[in-house]
Amino acid sequence: MSQTAVVIGATGLTGRHLVTLLLHDPHFSNVKVLLRSPSLKPRPGLTPIIVDFNDEESLAPALQGDVLFCCVGTTIRKAGSQEQFREVDFNIPVRCATLARRQGTQQFLLISSVGANARARNFYTRTKGEVEQAIQQLGYPGLHIFRPSILLGARTEFRFGEWLGKCLVMLFLFLLQGRWKKYRPIKASNVAQAMVNAAAEGPSGVHIYESDAIQELSIRNPHPAQ
Repeated sequence: MSQTAVVIGATGLTGRHLVTLLLHDPHFSNVKVLLRSPSLKPRPGLTPIIVDFNDEESLAPALQGDVLFCCVGTTIRKAGSQEQFREVDFNIPVRCATLARRQGTQQFLLISSVGANARARNFYTRTKGEVEQAIQQLGYPGLHIFRPSILLGARTEFRFGEWLGKCLVMLFLFLLQGRWKKYRPIKASNVAQAMVNAAAEGPSGVHIYESDAIQELSIRNPHPAQ
């Protein structure tokens, strides 16, 4: 059955790949992309919608769909403060997930982060863990949480911390075996593909994927031969 996908965070590194994949996936007949301002070129099957993420009354109708994909994310440096970071990385995902679930959305797919933990001392990983925790309480029939390590791909912006982390991880990549495999860098395009595959398979319940599991899911065939 063809479904409507709704995407928030579509202009980011992973979000750009995700939109392209969804537009070519037979499981989805319509891809609604929620944006703050016009920034995507028109394409068949793509419905861009300009929204105010703080206005729930106008935001709710735009979120109507079968599957909600959340690729929202920023950095404290870009946001300007911890408060502004939390507005983007916590309030927007939780608000959208809440409104969508009220309207019957069946699946929610969230990009979180390696190390996400609501009890962590680190502000970033604690916020990511709190997002996961809040959304798990909404009762989605299918909830998929992706915890990638460092994302590989061409960003439109330079993130020094991410660049430095990437260099260090690549230097010691051979050590990341066993339980440390979840810290291996992963291509943003593979994260996007894993999200599409998970949505297409549609398993019920809560599923959490670390980087190594995301990599495996990205190469799984979501369209087996009949």
